[in-house]
Amino acid sequence: MAHSTILTALGGIMMLTGSAQAPTSAQVETALKDRLPKTKVSSVDCSKVDGLCEVVAGENLFYVDRTARFLVIGRVYDMQTRQDLTAARLLALNPDMLVGSAAKANASAEAPESPAAGAGTRVTQPAVAQHLDVSRLSDKGAIVWGKGPQRVTVFSDFHCGYCRALSQTLESMNVTVIERPISVLGSREIADQVLCARDRHAAVRAAYAQDPIRPGPKCNTSGLDENEAFARAHGLNGTPVIVRSDGAVLEGFKPKPLLEQWLKGAKS
Repeated sequence: MAHSTILTALGGIMMLTGSAQAPTSAQVETALKDRLPKTKVSSVDCSKVDGLCEVVAGENLFYVDRTARFLVIGRVYDMQTRQDLTAARLLALNPDMLVGSAAKANASAEAPESPAAGAGTRVTQPAVAQHLDVSRLSDKGAIVWGKGPQRVTVFSDFHCGYCRALSQTLESMNVTVIERPISVLGSREIADQVLCARDRHAAVRAAYAQDPIRPGPKCNTSGLDENEAFARAHGLNGTPVIVRSDGAVLEGFKPKPLLEQWLKGAKS
């Protein structure tokens, strides 16, 4: 009898750990109801990332292991496709959430309660610095266009509608733009094409218009990796982020009058 009990227990452990049969999404959702009774779970998907289940709860997105014991709040990156899977999923759930500075909407949204504390907690993201020193970034990831006396660096994503609007605004201003693409919304492949294009400015316009980009020769795109590493290190989770020549930072799309006034405030 004792031997039979031990075998039954071992069988249950094997099922939970996936050695015999991985729990289904429905089983994980049932387990979550016991662990997070106050959290209204919208959906559970255990098919996308091996070993993790994606959980949608209202406007919140988090992950649990297949036993629903460990909860993970953060971003999942596919290093093969160079895509932020979390950002892409959040965009699908709410198209306005990650556009411009709206990535912070997820940061301020209420997260599921901690099983230990039993109370509501909030997702926190690193705050973007008020000043950024972009002088240490190499030129390899910079796409320079415009010929004005004032220089402005823009961290952008070619899938970001507000980045497109900002680009069109800057086109009408007397500025030199140093555009540094970062793949917040899964646009790395497009950024590679733009960086390698013979006419980069034309490629920028085509990318934002979702038009075909005239191919250029293969080139070194490691500068885009440098841009993204810098963005992660400084908490740039949304786009666009505008950096003035003196390092001052402005987040999100701004109208032309405000941009012109802000640029005049640069310290020499």
